[in-house]
Amino acid sequence: MKQAAGMRREFTGRHMLIIMLMFFGVVITVNLIMATFAHTSWTGLVVHNSYVASQEFNEKAQAGKRQSARHWKHLVSFEPGRVSYRLNDGAGSRIHVNSVTVTLRRPAHEGEDTRIELQRLEDGSLAKDFRVRDGIWIVETSADFGEAEPYITSERVVLKGGAVR
Repeated sequence: MKQAAGMRREFTGRHMLIIMLMFFGVVITVNLIMATFAHTSWTGLVVHNSYVASQEFNEKAQAGKRQSARHWKHLVSFEPGRVSYRLNDGAGSRIHVNSVTVTLRRPAHEGEDTRIELQRLEDGSLAKDFRVRDGIWIVETSADFGEAEPYITSERVVLKGGAVR
């Protein structure tokens, strides 16, 4: 039977059930997608054992103060395809460094973390051919210059076209 023109269809319990199922289906689907993204992205882990890290805090703070008192300056250079390092004293003279480890970390994802051991070149500088992808990086360096404590630095850099911007 055809409905007469201008007559409205009746809203039934079946219509309400369909609307409720569609609404909650969308909510559950969005929640599952967001939970999957949260589970597969950054873990949030900063330290493996927070108690041990808290016990080492004062020791690391004192080492940082001793390092700052030297007034040394470091330079990590990112030329396209190469990472290099230089350490100068307060007067600008080059300090002889035995070895340098450069650790590159993404601020929010461990998937691209990289550790680079720089090699001594003929001119005495330390460098390694290595292509670093563009983006935001946390650059940590540890330079052994012949004393008990290495010279440690950490900085955030933005790379574009293989160079710091």
